[in-house]
Amino acid sequence: MPDKNRAVAFKGPGKVEVIETEYPTFELKDGPGVNPANVGRKVPHGVILRTVATNICGSDQHMVRGRTTAPEGLVLGHEITGEVVEKGPDVEFVNIGDIVSVPFNISCGRCRNCKEGKTGICENVNPDRPGSAYGYVDMGGWVGGQAEYVLVPYADWNCLVFPDKDQAMEKILDLTMLSDIFPTGFHGAKTGGTQVGSTVYVAGAGPVGLATAVSAQLLGAAVVIVGDLNPQRLEQARSFGCETIDVSAGPIEDQLDQILGVPEVDVGVDAVGFEAHGHGSEAGQEKPATVLNSLMAVTRAGGALGIPGLYVTGDPGAPTEEAKVGSLSLRLGLGWAKSLSFTTGQCPVMRYNRGLMNAILHDKVQIAKAVNATPIPLEQAPQGYRDFDQGAARKYVLNPNGYIKAA
Repeated sequence: MPDKNRAVAFKGPGKVEVIETEYPTFELKDGPGVNPANVGRKVPHGVILRTVATNICGSDQHMVRGRTTAPEGLVLGHEITGEVVEKGPDVEFVNIGDIVSVPFNISCGRCRNCKEGKTGICENVNPDRPGSAYGYVDMGGWVGGQAEYVLVPYADWNCLVFPDKDQAMEKILDLTMLSDIFPTGFHGAKTGGTQVGSTVYVAGAGPVGLATAVSAQLLGAAVVIVGDLNPQRLEQARSFGCETIDVSAGPIEDQLDQILGVPEVDVGVDAVGFEAHGHGSEAGQEKPATVLNSLMAVTRAGGALGIPGLYVTGDPGAPTEEAKVGSLSLRLGLGWAKSLSFTTGQCPVMRYNRGLMNAILHDKVQIAKAVNATPIPLEQAPQGYRDFDQGAARKYVLNPNGYIKAA
Protein backbone atom coordinates (compact mmCIF):
# COMPACT_ATOMS: atom_id res chain seq x y z
CA MET A 1 0.00 0.00 0.00
CA PRO A 2 1.19 3.59 -0.60
CA ASP A 3 2.78 5.54 2.22
CA LYS A 4 1.33 8.84 1.04
CA ASN A 5 -2.06 10.36 0.38
CA ARG A 6 -3.30 13.56 -1.20
CA ALA A 7 -6.28 15.45 0.13
CA VAL A 8 -8.16 18.75 -0.03
CA ALA A 9 -7.64 20.88 3.09
CA PHE A 10 -9.20 24.08 4.43
CA LYS A 11 -6.46 26.70 4.70
CA GLY A 12 -8.41 29.67 6.01
CA PRO A 13 -11.42 31.70 4.83
CA GLY A 14 -11.78 31.46 1.07
CA LYS A 15 -8.84 29.12 0.63
CA VAL A 16 -8.46 25.39 0.03
CA GLU A 17 -5.37 23.50 -1.11
CA VAL A 18 -4.50 20.03 -2.28
CA ILE A 19 -1.97 18.78 0.26
CA GLU A 20 0.16 15.69 0.75
CA THR A 21 -0.84 13.86 3.90
CA GLU A 22 -0.56 10.48 5.59
CA TYR A 23 -2.04 7.28 4.27
CA PRO A 24 -4.82 6.25 6.69
CA THR A 25 -4.32 3.60 9.35
CA PHE A 26 -6.69 1.73 11.65
CA GLU A 27 -6.03 4.16 14.49
CA LEU A 28 -7.11 7.79 14.83
CA LYS A 29 -4.23 10.24 15.05
CA ASP A 30 -4.02 13.81 16.21
CA GLY A 31 -4.62 16.51 13.64
CA PRO A 32 -6.67 19.61 12.82
CA GLY A 33 -10.13 19.31 14.35
CA VAL A 34 -9.56 15.90 15.95
CA ASN A 35 -11.16 15.66 19.36
CA PRO A 36 -8.44 14.79 21.90
CA ALA A 37 -10.65 12.02 23.27
CA ASN A 38 -10.57 10.34 19.84
CA VAL A 39 -6.77 10.39 19.47
CA GLY A 40 -5.46 6.83 19.65
CA ARG A 41 -8.86 5.29 19.09
CA LYS A 42 -8.47 1.88 17.46
CA VAL A 43 -10.59 1.08 14.39
CA PRO A 44 -10.33 -2.71 13.82
CA HIS A 45 -13.90 -2.56 12.49
CA GLY A 46 -12.90 -0.19 9.67
CA VAL A 47 -11.90 -0.33 6.03
CA ILE A 48 -9.62 1.84 3.94
CA LEU A 49 -11.09 2.98 0.65
CA ARG A 50 -9.39 4.06 -2.54
CA THR A 51 -11.71 6.90 -3.40
CA VAL A 52 -13.80 6.47 -6.54
CA ALA A 53 -15.77 9.72 -6.24
CA THR A 54 -16.03 12.40 -3.58
CA ASN A 55 -18.14 15.51 -3.94
CA ILE A 56 -17.95 19.18 -3.03
CA CYS A 57 -20.93 20.01 -0.82
CA GLY A 58 -22.58 23.26 0.17
CA SER A 59 -21.91 22.29 3.77
CA ASP A 60 -18.18 22.28 2.97
CA GLN A 61 -18.61 25.72 1.46
CA HIS A 62 -19.89 27.14 4.76
CA MET A 63 -16.56 26.20 6.35
CA VAL A 64 -14.50 27.45 3.43
CA ARG A 65 -16.24 30.83 3.60
CA GLY A 66 -15.14 31.12 7.21
CA ARG A 67 -18.67 30.82 8.55
CA THR A 68 -17.84 28.13 11.11
CA THR A 69 -15.13 27.51 13.70
CA ALA A 70 -13.34 25.00 11.46
CA PRO A 71 -9.57 24.93 12.09
CA GLU A 72 -7.04 25.53 9.34
CA GLY A 73 -5.65 22.29 7.95
CA LEU A 74 -8.91 20.35 8.30
CA VAL A 75 -9.17 17.76 5.51
CA LEU A 76 -12.55 18.27 3.88
CA GLY A 77 -15.14 15.96 2.39
CA HIS A 78 -18.03 13.86 3.66
CA GLU A 79 -19.52 12.56 0.38
CA ILE A 80 -17.54 9.38 -0.24
CA THR A 81 -17.75 6.47 -2.67
CA GLY A 82 -14.79 4.12 -2.85
CA GLU A 83 -13.22 0.72 -3.47
CA VAL A 84 -12.17 -1.30 -0.43
CA VAL A 85 -8.40 -1.87 -0.47
CA GLU A 86 -7.81 -2.86 3.18
CA LYS A 87 -10.05 -4.18 5.93
CA GLY A 88 -9.61 -4.41 9.67
CA PRO A 89 -9.65 -7.76 11.48
CA ASP A 90 -13.17 -7.21 12.83
CA VAL A 91 -14.77 -6.64 9.42
CA GLU A 92 -16.83 -9.69 8.37
CA PHE A 93 -19.10 -8.87 5.46
CA VAL A 94 -17.43 -6.09 3.45
CA ASN A 95 -14.68 -7.43 1.20
CA ILE A 96 -11.59 -6.11 -0.53
CA GLY A 97 -12.57 -5.05 -4.02
CA ASP A 98 -16.13 -4.02 -3.10
CA ILE A 99 -17.27 -0.61 -4.30
CA VAL A 100 -19.29 1.07 -1.58
CA SER A 101 -21.23 4.20 -0.77
CA VAL A 102 -20.52 5.72 2.62
CA PRO A 103 -23.17 7.73 4.52
CA PHE A 104 -21.82 11.16 5.42
CA ASN A 105 -22.92 10.64 9.02
CA ILE A 106 -20.65 8.26 10.90
CA SER A 107 -22.52 5.87 13.16
CA CYS A 108 -21.62 2.88 15.29
CA GLY A 109 -24.69 0.64 14.84
CA ARG A 110 -24.53 -0.20 18.54
CA CYS A 111 -25.99 2.74 20.50
CA ARG A 112 -29.65 3.38 21.26
CA ASN A 113 -30.04 6.01 18.55
CA CYS A 114 -28.47 3.83 15.87
CA LYS A 115 -30.71 0.93 16.84
CA GLU A 116 -33.71 3.25 16.46
CA GLY A 117 -32.53 4.31 12.98
CA LYS A 118 -31.36 7.76 14.11
CA THR A 119 -27.90 7.41 12.61
CA GLY A 120 -27.41 11.17 12.31
CA ILE A 121 -27.15 11.40 16.10
CA CYS A 122 -25.01 8.38 16.98
CA GLU A 123 -23.87 8.57 20.59
CA ASN A 124 -20.49 6.86 20.26
CA VAL A 125 -18.50 8.55 17.49
CA ASN A 126 -18.20 12.17 18.65
CA PRO A 127 -17.08 12.82 22.24
CA ASP A 128 -18.61 16.32 22.22
CA ARG A 129 -22.21 15.55 21.30
CA PRO A 130 -24.34 13.05 19.36
CA GLY A 131 -23.71 13.04 15.62
CA SER A 132 -20.59 12.96 13.50
CA ALA A 133 -19.37 13.31 9.93
CA TYR A 134 -16.16 13.03 7.95
CA GLY A 135 -14.08 16.17 7.50
CA TYR A 136 -16.41 18.50 9.33
CA VAL A 137 -16.07 21.03 12.13
CA ASP A 138 -16.96 19.85 15.66
CA MET A 139 -17.79 16.35 14.43
CA GLY A 140 -15.13 14.40 16.29
CA GLY A 141 -12.29 14.90 13.84
CA TRP A 142 -12.76 11.92 11.52
CA VAL A 143 -10.58 12.70 8.51
CA GLY A 144 -12.40 13.89 5.41
CA GLY A 145 -12.83 11.99 2.18
CA GLN A 146 -11.80 14.53 -0.46
CA ALA A 147 -8.66 12.47 -0.76
CA GLU A 148 -7.11 9.55 -2.60
CA TYR A 149 -7.66 7.24 0.41
CA VAL A 150 -9.94 7.42 3.45
CA LEU A 151 -10.69 5.39 6.57
CA VAL A 152 -14.30 4.33 7.19
CA PRO A 153 -15.11 2.98 10.69
CA TYR A 154 -17.75 0.37 11.56
CA ALA A 155 -17.58 -0.77 7.95
CA ASP A 156 -20.05 -3.65 8.12
CA TRP A 157 -22.62 -1.15 9.38
CA ASN A 158 -21.73 1.97 7.41
CA CYS A 159 -20.81 0.68 3.95
CA LEU A 160 -23.52 0.17 1.33
CA VAL A 161 -22.02 -2.37 -1.08
CA PHE A 162 -23.03 -2.00 -4.72
CA PRO A 163 -24.21 -5.39 -6.01
CA ASP A 164 -22.41 -5.26 -9.37
CA LYS A 165 -19.15 -3.35 -9.88
CA ASP A 166 -19.50 -2.89 -13.64
CA GLN A 167 -23.06 -1.62 -13.31
CA ALA A 168 -21.98 0.67 -10.48
CA MET A 169 -19.24 2.26 -12.57
CA GLU A 170 -21.69 2.86 -15.41
CA LYS A 171 -23.90 4.83 -13.03
CA ILE A 172 -21.23 6.19 -10.71
CA LEU A 173 -22.20 9.86 -11.15
CA ASP A 174 -25.68 8.96 -9.91
CA LEU A 175 -24.53 6.58 -7.18
CA THR A 176 -22.05 9.06 -5.71
CA MET A 177 -25.04 11.20 -4.68
CA LEU A 178 -26.15 8.46 -2.24
CA SER A 179 -23.58 9.52 0.36
CA ASP A 180 -25.41 12.75 1.13
CA ILE A 181 -27.46 14.98 -1.14
CA PHE A 182 -29.90 12.45 -2.59
CA PRO A 183 -30.91 10.97 0.80
CA THR A 184 -30.78 14.45 2.34
CA GLY A 185 -33.10 15.86 -0.31
CA PHE A 186 -35.34 12.82 -0.03
CA HIS A 187 -35.43 13.26 3.75
CA GLY A 188 -36.50 16.88 3.31
CA ALA A 189 -39.30 15.96 0.93
CA LYS A 190 -40.39 12.94 2.98
CA THR A 191 -40.44 14.65 6.38
CA GLY A 192 -42.29 17.57 4.81
CA GLY A 193 -45.07 15.07 4.07
CA THR A 194 -44.76 14.76 0.29
CA GLN A 195 -47.09 12.16 -1.15
CA VAL A 196 -49.00 11.49 -4.37
CA GLY A 197 -50.62 14.73 -5.51
CA SER A 198 -48.76 17.06 -3.13
CA THR A 199 -47.80 20.61 -4.04
CA VAL A 200 -44.24 21.24 -2.86
CA TYR A 201 -42.19 24.40 -2.52
CA VAL A 202 -38.42 23.94 -2.22
CA ALA A 203 -36.44 26.97 -1.06
CA GLY A 204 -33.02 26.83 -2.69
CA ALA A 205 -31.89 25.54 -6.09
CA GLY A 206 -28.44 24.38 -5.09
CA PRO A 207 -27.63 20.66 -5.31
CA VAL A 208 -29.58 19.74 -2.16
CA GLY A 209 -32.59 21.75 -3.32
CA LEU A 210 -32.49 20.08 -6.73
CA ALA A 211 -32.14 16.66 -5.07
CA THR A 212 -35.16 17.55 -2.93
CA ALA A 213 -37.14 18.46 -6.03
CA VAL A 214 -36.23 15.16 -7.75
CA SER A 215 -37.19 13.32 -4.57
CA ALA A 216 -40.56 15.06 -4.39
CA GLN A 217 -41.23 13.97 -7.96
CA LEU A 218 -40.20 10.42 -7.07
CA LEU A 219 -42.64 10.51 -4.14
CA GLY A 220 -45.49 11.48 -6.46
CA ALA A 221 -45.82 15.24 -6.04
CA ALA A 222 -48.20 16.88 -8.49
CA VAL A 223 -46.23 20.12 -8.71
CA VAL A 224 -42.73 20.96 -7.46
CA ILE A 225 -41.79 24.64 -7.29
CA VAL A 226 -38.21 25.72 -6.62
CA GLY A 227 -37.31 29.23 -5.45
CA ASP A 228 -33.89 30.89 -5.66
CA LEU A 229 -32.05 34.09 -6.59
CA ASN A 230 -29.72 32.44 -9.13
CA PRO A 231 -31.06 32.34 -12.72
CA GLN A 232 -28.76 29.48 -13.82
CA ARG A 233 -29.79 27.28 -10.90
CA LEU A 234 -33.47 28.01 -11.57
CA GLU A 235 -32.91 27.02 -15.20
CA GLN A 236 -31.39 23.75 -13.98
CA ALA A 237 -34.54 23.11 -11.90
CA ARG A 238 -36.73 23.71 -14.95
CA SER A 239 -34.64 21.22 -16.94
CA PHE A 240 -36.35 18.28 -15.19
CA GLY A 241 -39.87 19.61 -14.94
CA CYS A 242 -39.97 21.94 -11.94
CA GLU A 243 -41.78 25.24 -11.80
CA THR A 244 -39.57 28.06 -10.53
CA ILE A 245 -39.84 31.43 -8.84
CA ASP A 246 -37.28 34.20 -8.45
CA VAL A 247 -37.58 35.18 -4.78
CA SER A 248 -36.19 38.65 -5.53
CA ALA A 249 -39.06 39.38 -7.92
CA GLY A 250 -41.85 39.77 -5.38
CA PRO A 251 -43.75 38.02 -2.57
CA ILE A 252 -43.55 34.25 -2.72
CA GLU A 253 -47.27 33.97 -1.97
CA ASP A 254 -48.13 35.99 -5.08
CA GLN A 255 -45.87 33.91 -7.30
CA LEU A 256 -47.27 30.66 -5.90
CA ASP A 257 -50.77 31.96 -6.56
CA GLN A 258 -49.89 32.59 -10.20
CA ILE A 259 -48.68 28.99 -10.58
CA LEU A 260 -51.16 27.09 -8.41
CA GLY A 261 -54.19 29.35 -8.14
CA VAL A 262 -53.68 29.49 -4.36
CA PRO A 263 -50.91 31.25 -2.37
CA GLU A 264 -49.85 28.17 -0.42
CA VAL A 265 -48.45 24.66 -0.75
CA ASP A 266 -48.87 21.36 1.05
CA VAL A 267 -45.16 20.93 1.74
CA GLY A 268 -42.32 23.37 2.38
CA VAL A 269 -38.62 22.43 2.35
CA ASP A 270 -35.68 24.58 3.45
CA ALA A 271 -32.66 23.61 1.34
CA VAL A 272 -30.81 26.87 2.06
CA GLY A 273 -29.86 26.98 5.74
CA PHE A 274 -28.22 29.63 7.87
CA GLU A 275 -26.65 31.74 5.11
CA ALA A 276 -30.07 32.67 3.72
CA HIS A 277 -30.61 36.04 2.05
CA GLY A 278 -33.70 38.19 2.17
CA HIS A 279 -36.48 38.07 -0.39
CA GLY A 280 -37.98 40.84 -2.49
CA SER A 281 -36.50 44.24 -1.57
CA GLU A 282 -34.15 42.57 0.95
CA ALA A 283 -32.69 40.17 -1.62
CA GLY A 284 -29.13 41.49 -1.28
CA GLN A 285 -29.01 41.25 2.51
CA GLU A 286 -28.23 38.26 4.68
CA LYS A 287 -31.31 37.37 6.71
CA PRO A 288 -30.75 33.95 8.29
CA ALA A 289 -34.39 33.41 9.35
CA THR A 290 -35.93 34.47 6.04
CA VAL A 291 -36.41 31.03 4.52
CA LEU A 292 -37.87 29.45 7.65
CA ASN A 293 -40.29 32.34 8.15
CA SER A 294 -41.34 32.38 4.50
CA LEU A 295 -41.97 28.63 4.58
CA MET A 296 -44.22 29.01 7.63
CA ALA A 297 -46.14 31.67 5.74
CA VAL A 298 -46.69 29.66 2.55
CA THR A 299 -47.20 26.14 3.93
CA ARG A 300 -50.86 25.29 4.46
CA ALA A 301 -52.28 24.90 7.95
CA GLY A 302 -51.64 21.39 9.20
CA GLY A 303 -48.73 20.96 6.79
CA ALA A 304 -45.10 20.25 7.52
CA LEU A 305 -41.64 21.66 6.92
CA GLY A 306 -38.63 19.55 6.03
CA ILE A 307 -35.43 21.36 6.98
CA PRO A 308 -32.36 19.67 5.46
CA GLY A 309 -30.67 23.08 5.16
CA LEU A 310 -27.80 23.40 7.63
CA TYR A 311 -28.02 25.50 10.81
CA VAL A 312 -25.07 25.80 13.19
CA THR A 313 -24.42 26.67 16.81
CA GLY A 314 -21.38 28.80 15.96
CA ASP A 315 -21.22 31.27 13.05
CA PRO A 316 -18.51 33.93 13.49
CA GLY A 317 -19.57 35.69 10.28
CA ALA A 318 -23.25 36.07 11.18
CA PRO A 319 -24.90 39.51 10.77
CA THR A 320 -26.08 39.70 14.41
CA GLU A 321 -24.75 38.62 17.80
CA GLU A 322 -27.73 36.31 18.25
CA ALA A 323 -27.16 34.61 14.90
CA LYS A 324 -23.52 33.98 15.80
CA VAL A 325 -24.73 31.36 18.29
CA GLY A 326 -27.56 30.07 16.08
CA SER A 327 -30.35 32.11 17.67
CA LEU A 328 -32.76 33.32 14.97
CA SER A 329 -35.91 35.47 15.04
CA LEU A 330 -38.48 32.89 14.00
CA ARG A 331 -42.21 33.49 13.64
CA LEU A 332 -42.89 30.49 15.84
CA GLY A 333 -46.27 31.90 16.78
CA LEU A 334 -47.34 31.65 13.14
CA GLY A 335 -46.07 28.08 12.92
CA TRP A 336 -47.89 27.20 16.13
CA ALA A 337 -51.13 28.82 14.98
CA LYS A 338 -51.02 26.82 11.74
CA SER A 339 -50.16 23.54 13.54
CA LEU A 340 -47.10 23.07 11.39
CA SER A 341 -44.67 20.21 11.96
CA PHE A 342 -40.90 20.66 11.68
CA THR A 343 -38.12 18.14 11.08
CA THR A 344 -34.51 19.29 11.49
CA GLY A 345 -31.07 17.77 11.86
CA GLN A 346 -28.76 15.53 9.86
CA CYS A 347 -30.47 13.18 7.46
CA PRO A 348 -30.21 9.57 8.67
CA VAL A 349 -28.75 8.45 5.35
CA MET A 350 -29.04 4.73 6.01
CA ARG A 351 -32.82 5.06 6.27
CA TYR A 352 -32.96 5.80 2.53
CA ASN A 353 -29.74 4.98 0.68
CA ARG A 354 -30.46 1.34 -0.22
CA GLY A 355 -33.88 2.13 -1.67
CA LEU A 356 -32.53 5.12 -3.59
CA MET A 357 -29.67 2.96 -4.88
CA ASN A 358 -32.23 0.54 -6.30
CA ALA A 359 -34.16 3.42 -7.89
CA ILE A 360 -30.94 4.49 -9.63
CA LEU A 361 -29.90 1.00 -10.70
CA HIS A 362 -33.37 0.30 -12.15
CA ASP A 363 -33.55 3.62 -14.02
CA LYS A 364 -36.33 5.18 -11.97
CA VAL A 365 -34.42 8.42 -11.39
CA GLN A 366 -31.54 10.38 -12.93
CA ILE A 367 -30.16 12.35 -10.02
CA ALA A 368 -26.78 13.15 -11.64
CA LYS A 369 -28.47 14.83 -14.59
CA ALA A 370 -30.81 16.77 -12.32
CA VAL A 371 -27.98 18.28 -10.26
CA ASN A 372 -25.66 18.66 -13.29
CA ALA A 373 -22.93 16.39 -11.88
CA THR A 374 -19.55 17.53 -13.19
CA PRO A 375 -16.46 15.36 -12.58
CA ILE A 376 -13.11 17.13 -12.09
CA PRO A 377 -9.63 15.93 -11.03
CA LEU A 378 -8.54 16.35 -7.42
CA GLU A 379 -6.10 19.07 -8.48
CA GLN A 380 -9.00 21.23 -9.68
CA ALA A 381 -10.75 21.17 -6.30
CA PRO A 382 -9.74 24.76 -5.39
CA GLN A 383 -11.22 26.04 -8.66
CA GLY A 384 -14.31 23.89 -8.11
CA TYR A 385 -14.82 25.48 -4.71
CA ARG A 386 -14.45 28.96 -6.22
CA ASP A 387 -16.89 28.27 -9.03
CA PHE A 388 -19.40 26.69 -6.68
CA ASP A 389 -19.13 29.68 -4.35
CA GLN A 390 -19.92 31.95 -7.30
CA GLY A 391 -23.19 30.08 -7.84
CA ALA A 392 -22.28 27.58 -10.57
CA ALA A 393 -25.30 25.43 -11.37
CA ARG A 394 -23.24 22.26 -10.98
CA LYS A 395 -22.47 19.51 -8.50
CA TYR A 396 -18.71 19.04 -8.58
CA VAL A 397 -17.55 15.42 -8.28
CA LEU A 398 -13.86 14.95 -7.50
CA ASN A 399 -12.12 12.08 -9.28
CA PRO A 400 -8.91 11.52 -7.26
CA ASN A 401 -7.87 8.16 -8.71
CA GLY A 402 -9.12 8.31 -12.29
CA TYR A 403 -12.01 5.87 -11.89
CA ILE A 404 -14.40 8.24 -13.68
CA LYS A 405 -13.15 8.08 -17.23
CA ALA A 406 -15.36 10.94 -18.46
CA ALA A 407 -13.31 13.34 -16.34
